[in-house]
Amino acid sequence: MAKNGVDGIYSADPRQHADAVKFDRITYLDAINRGLRVMDSTALTFCMDNNLPIIVFNLFEPGTAARIVAGDQLGTLVTGTVA
Repeated sequence: MAKNGVDGIYSADPRQHADAVKFDRITYLDAINRGLRVMDSTALTFCMDNNLPIIVFNLFEPGTAARIVAGDQLGTLVTGTVA
């Protein structure tokens, strides 16, 4: 999931809260239960129901998409479990 100006999922909006903490990994249920507005809750639930991992990253950071495809761990990975 490409975002504008945010490089992953944070505990709060990092543009408004300097103490916001970035998650490297988070589960679908954690994102929902914490009320993190990662994406539309219906879409997030669809991904959870179908076990589709999501990588949240900054679309406008040069080379990010190519690095993710190459296997670099950037942004935040959303899955069913945090391993």
